[in-house]
Amino acid sequence: MKHYFSRRVRAVLIIAVLLAVVLAVVTGVTGKDIPKMLVQSVMTPLRTSVSRLQDQAEQLYSYMFRYEALAAENAALKEKLAQMEDDARKADSMARENDRLKALLELKGAHEDYVQVDAYVIAWESTDWNNTLTVNRGTSAGIDTGMCVITANGQVVGLVTEAGPNYAVVTTVLDSSLEISATIATSGYNGMVKGNYTYGNENMLRMDYLPSSAIIRNNEQVVTSGSTMYPRDLILGYIIDAGFNDTGVAKYAVLDPAAEIETLEQVFILTSYNVG
Repeated sequence: MKHYFSRRVRAVLIIAVLLAVVLAVVTGVTGKDIPKMLVQSVMTPLRTSVSRLQDQAEQLYSYMFRYEALAAENAALKEKLAQMEDDARKADSMARENDRLKALLELKGAHEDYVQVDAYVIAWESTDWNNTLTVNRGTSAGIDTGMCVITANGQVVGLVTEAGPNYAVVTTVLDSSLEISATIATSGYNGMVKGNYTYGNENMLRMDYLPSSAIIRNNEQVVTSGSTMYPRDLILGYIIDAGFNDTGVAKYAVLDPAAEIETLEQVFILTSYNVG
């Protein structure tokens, strides 16, 4: 056994010596460091792999950093946009309020006898048979049933039909239960105006009992005739169509309401005015 290991050791030593001689000869002939070349041939792929991993890590870090920066920038832009939209809404609201105040001043200038209370619409209700809205003023502000409700432009909104301490329900002109004595402003023809639901057109008004001989033209203005509930010359709407009723004895006219009931923000309730 000893001789066996001795032979193996001698063989390894001989091979090592021969390899060293060969490397020395090759190095001497070629002028190149063969061991160094061997080490480099092994290390180069490792270095390349490490370099690739390093590049990928740097790219990933750069992406993550850029993503966080973009997310922060996006959040800042959203906040700025929301602020701009809020400012725009406030500007629109102020512009509408300014327009209403200007119109109201003109209305007061033309009707100094009007005593009115302003109110904001807080709820709407529209069904097959009625059309009402609720405002934020009531009996504590001098509001009572039977009072006329208008816009700042003198357009008829409706009539107060219920009043509580801090609210009032207004039955609008679109409600088919409300009838208003009216006049075609240019021609002077008289009739009665009511909501047009029963005739199949919920968003329009209908003026009945017009003379069969009446000449009715589109875009003519229809105003209140004047009564204990509605002052004279409040605007009800504009004629868009006309025809004979079922009996053929009288004419009717279809009106586009002057007040945009579904988009109202503020209304004015007439608590007092001169009748006549």
